[in-house]
Amino acid sequence: MVTIKRTFDFLTNAEQNFPSDRALSVKRKGKWEKFSTAEYREQVDLFGLGLLKMGFKKGDKIATVSNNRPEWNFMDFGMSQIGCVHVSIYPTISRVEYEHILAHSDARILIVADVELWENLAHFVDEIKSLEAIYTLDQVKGAKNWNEILALGRENREALMDQLVKRRDEVEENDLLTLIYTSGTTGRSKGVMLTHKNVVTNVFMAQDCLTDLKPGDRALSFLPLCHVLERTGNYLWQSVGLEIYYAENIETFFSDLQEVKAHAFITVPRVFEKVYDKIILKGREMEGMKKRIFFWAIQVGDRFDPDPKKRSLFYRIQLGLARKLVLDKWKEALGGELKNVISGGAALQPRLARIFWAARIIVQEGYGLTETSPVVSANMPRFPYVRFGSVGLVVKGVQVKIAEDGEVLVKGDNVMLGYYKDEEKTREAIDAEGWFHTGDIGELDEMNILKITDRKKEIFKLSGGKYVAPQMVENVMKESMFIEQIMVLGENRKFTSALIVPDFEYLHKWCFLHHVKYRDNQELVEKSRVIERYQQEVDLYNKQLDHVQRIKEFRLVFDTWSTDTGELSPTLKLKRKVINSRYPKLIKDIYAED
Repeated sequence: MVTIKRTFDFLTNAEQNFPSDRALSVKRKGKWEKFSTAEYREQVDLFGLGLLKMGFKKGDKIATVSNNRPEWNFMDFGMSQIGCVHVSIYPTISRVEYEHILAHSDARILIVADVELWENLAHFVDEIKSLEAIYTLDQVKGAKNWNEILALGRENREALMDQLVKRRDEVEENDLLTLIYTSGTTGRSKGVMLTHKNVVTNVFMAQDCLTDLKPGDRALSFLPLCHVLERTGNYLWQSVGLEIYYAENIETFFSDLQEVKAHAFITVPRVFEKVYDKIILKGREMEGMKKRIFFWAIQVGDRFDPDPKKRSLFYRIQLGLARKLVLDKWKEALGGELKNVISGGAALQPRLARIFWAARIIVQEGYGLTETSPVVSANMPRFPYVRFGSVGLVVKGVQVKIAEDGEVLVKGDNVMLGYYKDEEKTREAIDAEGWFHTGDIGELDEMNILKITDRKKEIFKLSGGKYVAPQMVENVMKESMFIEQIMVLGENRKFTSALIVPDFEYLHKWCFLHHVKYRDNQELVEKSRVIERYQQEVDLYNKQLDHVQRIKEFRLVFDTWSTDTGELSPTLKLKRKVINSRYPKLIKDIYAED
């Protein structure tokens, strides 16, 4: 019987209880490459042995920048079982951020995935005092390769195996496991210190949220493993004996999902928004009776309630027919065997949750932060512990309370040690009673179901003294098929306004149907007919908002906001200061009379 107290104990548990020929699989150049549980163990131990030969001590930091692949797991368990600390870094951050993280974390070596990352980051070896070397996972001419570390381990297996076992036994649950640098929407990122206990207890908390999964079921992984949600989810899948498949890339996600016939995956709401938008576009291209049946089924799905008692006999008959004619095809398009889909990182529109549940795709929206390892709450797979528009039931082992100002406070074994080398920020985040201050505003009902309404620091006050919660307004507006991104403005102004990034794929099709001609997107967003159409959308969704929250003015922008261009953080949150600085003329124009 394996007692799981450290993350690498999940592998020992798998060896004893879930040995598999396909513990980990990855698609490379269109072909699946698989690794058995025994091969997994072999690679983990060789990496750990190689690090021992190189003189790595308990507490030493190793940084990685990689896409999702089995080698990430081999490195992760290989270093953690000898007490080293994994600094897993996003591959899409700026040069300044890389420099900050690599220097601040005291990383001794950096391991990157490919030639592009090596070319971009190799110079830091000469510039950062603590950094001794950079290795690559792919073969790169002129670069050290991680296979050199494995070779050291292989050559010294007999001499160092006893030392490896000793070091493994010396790792305790309260030892530092990882530094995860929070992307943040302002200022330098902070190094969140998570212990083995933080993450392992959170995995067991999350197990209570799963349904019907069994050893040998398949999970598809595509969100970055450097993100705490995907990382803890990865340990979660291993803890219950799932086979993990790594998608080739985000573009191949849907074809990989169909091929693997996955039972589970973790995602962000934007993926479901894209899926829904594509489905609706296909529906609009239909004609006659097919089109009428399609949109009738959508209307039936939009009325779905997770409470069976609220579904009348007439509605159940309609739902059965809608599923048979339209909605069940959605699940088939996603591989046909999905049981658990976990959504996190941002608010999921209730409309989307409703329609996907109607289609028997159980999307479970949850809530958490890097600092909480991350799961705090989650919608369960069955009524009564699912509430669309909420972030679900607070999981066992976590305490949540709402402060007088509405801030969500969290306490539990999943709460971080603190921020690395930053006692002041740690004291600001965790009070004397051990409550972590999330910075989110929320509500907790009598069933311990949590609803997040906004970010504490992002709520602003209009010049008339009324408060506006921008995230809530943005989430309502993003229900429009025409809107890809939106940022609400109005701090110290007379009224609420917004900058809107159109969903250009949808808008282009609308223009084709309505004979609107344009040269490019820049000209398109200035067309009076387009602006009028967006005004109709804004007016429609304004009806769901209080008077002060309603968008009185807006401007369309032709840029697409992304992590690459800097408007979004790696976790796809708006960088409001950056966006404000990009559009001073548009904002000045909105508030010209003001």
